[in-house]
Amino acid sequence: MSDTEAERQEKDLVFEYELDVSPEKVWRAVSIPAFRDKWLPEQQLADAEPISTAPGEEVSYRMRDDEPPFLESIVTFQVRPDANGGTILRIVHGLADTRLAPAANSNAPLMMLAA
Repeated sequence: MSDTEAERQEKDLVFEYELDVSPEKVWRAVSIPAFRDKWLPEQQLADAEPISTAPGEEVSYRMRDDEPPFLESIVTFQVRPDANGGTILRIVHGLADTRLAPAANSNAPLMMLAA
Protein backbone atom coordinates (compact mmCIF):
# COMPACT_ATOMS: atom_id res chain seq x y z
CA MET A 1 0.00 0.00 0.00
CA SER A 2 1.37 3.40 -0.96
CA ASP A 3 1.66 6.32 1.47
CA THR A 4 -1.11 8.11 -0.44
CA GLU A 5 -3.49 5.14 -0.07
CA ALA A 6 -2.73 4.83 3.65
CA GLU A 7 -3.25 8.57 4.15
CA ARG A 8 -6.57 8.42 2.29
CA GLN A 9 -7.78 5.46 4.38
CA GLU A 10 -7.07 7.45 7.55
CA LYS A 11 -9.38 10.21 6.29
CA ASP A 12 -12.24 7.88 5.32
CA LEU A 13 -15.25 7.59 7.59
CA VAL A 14 -15.99 3.94 8.31
CA PHE A 15 -19.19 2.73 9.97
CA GLU A 16 -20.12 -0.87 10.70
CA TYR A 17 -23.58 -2.06 11.66
CA GLU A 18 -24.96 -5.43 12.74
CA LEU A 19 -28.45 -5.88 11.28
CA ASP A 20 -31.05 -8.54 12.11
CA VAL A 21 -32.04 -9.10 8.49
CA SER A 22 -30.65 -11.30 5.74
CA PRO A 23 -27.76 -10.09 3.56
CA GLU A 24 -30.04 -10.43 0.51
CA LYS A 25 -32.50 -7.92 1.96
CA VAL A 26 -29.73 -5.44 2.84
CA TRP A 27 -28.22 -5.88 -0.63
CA ARG A 28 -31.55 -5.00 -2.25
CA ALA A 29 -31.81 -1.88 -0.05
CA VAL A 30 -28.41 -0.56 -1.13
CA SER A 31 -28.41 -1.64 -4.77
CA ILE A 32 -31.96 -1.36 -6.20
CA PRO A 33 -32.81 2.31 -6.94
CA ALA A 34 -36.48 2.06 -5.90
CA PHE A 35 -35.44 0.81 -2.44
CA ARG A 36 -32.26 2.90 -2.15
CA ASP A 37 -34.13 6.16 -2.89
CA LYS A 38 -36.21 5.72 0.28
CA TRP A 39 -33.16 6.39 2.47
CA LEU A 40 -30.56 7.79 0.02
CA PRO A 41 -32.37 10.16 -2.37
CA GLU A 42 -31.09 10.26 -5.95
CA GLN A 43 -30.42 14.03 -5.72
CA GLN A 44 -27.65 13.30 -3.21
CA LEU A 45 -25.88 11.15 -5.79
CA ALA A 46 -23.63 12.62 -8.49
CA ASP A 47 -24.78 9.71 -10.65
CA ALA A 48 -27.62 7.30 -9.89
CA GLU A 49 -25.65 4.40 -11.37
CA PRO A 50 -22.99 2.76 -9.19
CA ILE A 51 -19.36 3.37 -10.13
CA SER A 52 -18.47 -0.19 -9.14
CA THR A 53 -20.24 -3.26 -7.89
CA ALA A 54 -19.51 -6.80 -6.76
CA PRO A 55 -23.04 -8.29 -6.81
CA GLY A 56 -24.27 -9.27 -3.37
CA GLU A 57 -21.12 -7.98 -1.66
CA GLU A 58 -20.20 -4.37 -2.43
CA VAL A 59 -21.52 -1.34 -4.30
CA SER A 60 -20.01 2.16 -4.61
CA TYR A 61 -21.68 5.44 -5.52
CA ARG A 62 -20.28 8.88 -6.27
CA MET A 63 -21.91 11.66 -4.23
CA ARG A 64 -21.65 15.44 -4.66
CA ASP A 65 -22.37 18.18 -2.12
CA ASP A 66 -25.19 20.47 -3.19
CA GLU A 67 -23.41 23.55 -1.83
CA PRO A 68 -20.04 25.10 -2.74
CA PRO A 69 -17.33 23.91 -3.00
CA PHE A 70 -19.35 20.91 -4.36
CA LEU A 71 -16.94 18.27 -3.09
CA GLU A 72 -17.33 14.77 -4.43
CA SER A 73 -17.03 11.64 -2.37
CA ILE A 74 -17.28 7.90 -2.83
CA VAL A 75 -19.57 5.89 -0.58
CA THR A 76 -19.10 2.13 -0.56
CA PHE A 77 -21.59 -0.28 1.00
CA GLN A 78 -20.15 -3.69 1.91
CA VAL A 79 -22.58 -6.47 2.82
CA ARG A 80 -21.59 -9.76 4.45
CA PRO A 81 -23.42 -12.37 6.54
CA ASP A 82 -22.79 -12.62 10.27
CA ALA A 83 -22.67 -15.83 12.34
CA ASN A 84 -26.32 -15.49 13.45
CA GLY A 85 -28.00 -15.26 10.04
CA GLY A 86 -28.03 -11.46 10.06
CA THR A 87 -25.86 -8.99 8.19
CA ILE A 88 -22.79 -6.88 8.78
CA LEU A 89 -23.16 -3.64 6.80
CA ARG A 90 -19.94 -1.65 6.45
CA ILE A 91 -20.12 1.86 5.00
CA VAL A 92 -16.92 3.57 3.86
CA HIS A 93 -17.24 7.28 2.96
CA GLY A 94 -14.22 9.11 1.62
CA LEU A 95 -13.49 12.19 -0.44
CA ALA A 96 -13.00 11.32 -4.10
CA ASP A 97 -10.59 14.20 -4.71
CA THR A 98 -9.25 16.55 -2.06
CA ARG A 99 -7.65 18.90 -4.57
CA LEU A 100 -9.75 21.97 -5.28
CA ALA A 101 -9.49 23.78 -8.59
CA PRO A 102 -8.60 27.48 -8.34
CA ALA A 103 -11.55 29.82 -8.44
CA ALA A 104 -12.28 31.66 -11.68
CA ASN A 105 -11.73 34.97 -9.88
CA SER A 106 -8.58 33.87 -8.08
CA ASN A 107 -6.76 37.14 -8.91
CA ALA A 108 -3.88 35.15 -10.33
CA PRO A 109 -1.50 37.15 -12.52
CA LEU A 110 -2.79 37.56 -16.06
CA MET A 111 -0.73 36.36 -18.98
CA MET A 112 -0.57 38.54 -22.04
CA LEU A 113 -0.98 36.66 -25.28
CA ALA A 114 0.96 37.80 -28.33
CA ALA A 115 -1.15 38.49 -31.38
